[in-house]
Amino acid sequence: MTALTQPVRRRHRARWKTVLGIALTAAMLFPVYWMVNVSLTRTEDMRSDPPHWFPWNPTLEGYANVLDDQLPAMTTSLGIGVGCVALTLLVSAPAAFALAKLRPWGAGPLTFVLLVVQMIPGVVMAIGFYAVYVRLGWLNTVWGLILADSTIAVPFGVLVLTAFMTGVPGELLQAARIDGAGRWRTFVSVVLPLSRNALLTVSLFTFLWAWSDFIFASTLSRNADAVPVTLGIYAYIGNNTTQWNSIMATAVVASVPAAVLLVVAQRYVAGGVVAGAVKD
Repeated sequence: MTALTQPVRRRHRARWKTVLGIALTAAMLFPVYWMVNVSLTRTEDMRSDPPHWFPWNPTLEGYANVLDDQLPAMTTSLGIGVGCVALTLLVSAPAAFALAKLRPWGAGPLTFVLLVVQMIPGVVMAIGFYAVYVRLGWLNTVWGLILADSTIAVPFGVLVLTAFMTGVPGELLQAARIDGAGRWRTFVSVVLPLSRNALLTVSLFTFLWAWSDFIFASTLSRNADAVPVTLGIYAYIGNNTTQWNSIMATAVVASVPAAVLLVVAQRYVAGGVVAGAVKD
């Protein structure tokens, strides 16, 4: 009798896990659904009581406003994201190679410092950058935001790439040296191709950070002619009225690149995140 009830209990347990998983997923995705719902709701229906759970009279007015007003801001955000990725990889990849394979003096304390830097609140860094940028005249510049965003991405990139490059077999590096390759040639021709997953992981997270940055943008580029989309959304917020459907439409459109990148790079990210976690 016990042997017969065990499969039944397992089926019931599996069903409860499925129901719980669906409930948690629905709770986490509800804000996304509400964002889409509001983006399709007419302005006169915003204050309905009770609120409309579905856009009964949908409108694309918000998305039309996004196409008319926010394309320059999205182009700016794209440029900041790409520039931040390039600068982060340019700095973090050689630094990670040095920490993982060259073992310079002070490598251990430097790694600890990189971990500590990750804990510094962004608002504290933004205030520091503001004081420096005022003296250097770098406020309200795109490349100033690229540099500021990279200060968050570079420590993360160094740590992830170091964990991966530590696992690159030393025999490959030794074989490259025997063939006459120097350290730089070994790094470019051997280590970087093997680190593709980790490089893509760092690139993806760096781009997402730069794309969604608000603290640095609002502090260092508030009065610039070219602002990222996180600041462009303020065009719909007035003293007396707020265009909520346009705000939510901007949020929906701005979420599309991030969602597409996550889906396309999912398997590479999975490989890059666990890189270095298991040693042979």
